[in-house]
Amino acid sequence: MSNLLERLRRRGWRMTAQRRVVAEVLDGEHIHLTADEVLARAAARLPEISRATVYNTLGELVSLGEVIEVSSVGRAKRYDPNAHSAHQHLVCAGCGTVRDVHPAGDPLVGLPDAERFGFTVTGVEITYRGLCPVCGAAEDPAAEDPGND
Repeated sequence: MSNLLERLRRRGWRMTAQRRVVAEVLDGEHIHLTADEVLARAAARLPEISRATVYNTLGELVSLGEVIEVSSVGRAKRYDPNAHSAHQHLVCAGCGTVRDVHPAGDPLVGLPDAERFGFTVTGVEITYRGLCPVCGAAEDPAAEDPGND
């Protein structure tokens, strides 16, 4: 579970009403919102918030290391508050739902020294892709017609 608001309080981050609403929108589990989605949700809570404020706040949260900017899950960058727990992403190819997953083992183990080409690897991003249960059922005609054996 993300505890973004608590982490920001501990850091002494200046919590204006606009910053607070952006942090509240991002706080939680399996949160992977685009900047426009953050803006829409923040504006629903605080109508006077501006696009520039949302984008600036997201940039600051990324710079602080409190939010991860994820670009491997779709066309638009998404913002993930689960910045302090090593994890990967599972993305539905149908609806775009993104879930945090924590597979066992070290992902660097799968990259032999010969495949590192002298690089010092500092991070790994793995994205698993598939269909969520809802999209999987929609693609399976047998699932729609239980009488079809």
